[in-house]
Amino acid sequence: MGSKLKVATVSLAGCFGCHMSLLDIDERILELVDLVEFDRTPLTDIKEVGECDLGIIEGGVANAENLEVLQVFRKRCKILVAMGACAITGGIPAMRNQLSLRECLEESYVDGVGVHNPGVPNDPEIPLLLDKVHPIHEVVEVDYFLPGCPPAADLIWTFLTALLEGRPVGFPYTQIHFD
Repeated sequence: MGSKLKVATVSLAGCFGCHMSLLDIDERILELVDLVEFDRTPLTDIKEVGECDLGIIEGGVANAENLEVLQVFRKRCKILVAMGACAITGGIPAMRNQLSLRECLEESYVDGVGVHNPGVPNDPEIPLLLDKVHPIHEVVEVDYFLPGCPPAADLIWTFLTALLEGRPVGFPYTQIHFD
């Protein structure tokens, strides 16, 4: 992969907790900055993803914009990683999958407790919602899965250092148990 891995990250439908875990690697982030070149990430504020070695996706696919961003990441990233429960299973956003999209929108914008000026928004600036929230592997091929809600900073660090050093990716039980 060369001397510096080019990395891009994005948050789709989720809470941004996985990116917070990435920041929780604390002072190791300085070491990471020396080892990788960041492309599109919240850290760089780059809006379009370029050609990258590694793309890390947090969040599920809930709307047309999520779908488009994910497809571009898959096309431009040699390795794609689903990071966290929302990217892997749809997570909390996928709880709406128990209802039809119409029922979900009406409860949120028309019939819900405390709704003032009821009406489903119809602004062309708002991305169209998909009928269901999808984990990213239902839309594109995924190379690695980093479990957790969010994954622990040490798990992310273990993954990144193994990849950077060309070692097989594996996690000690202490980093992937959830009890």
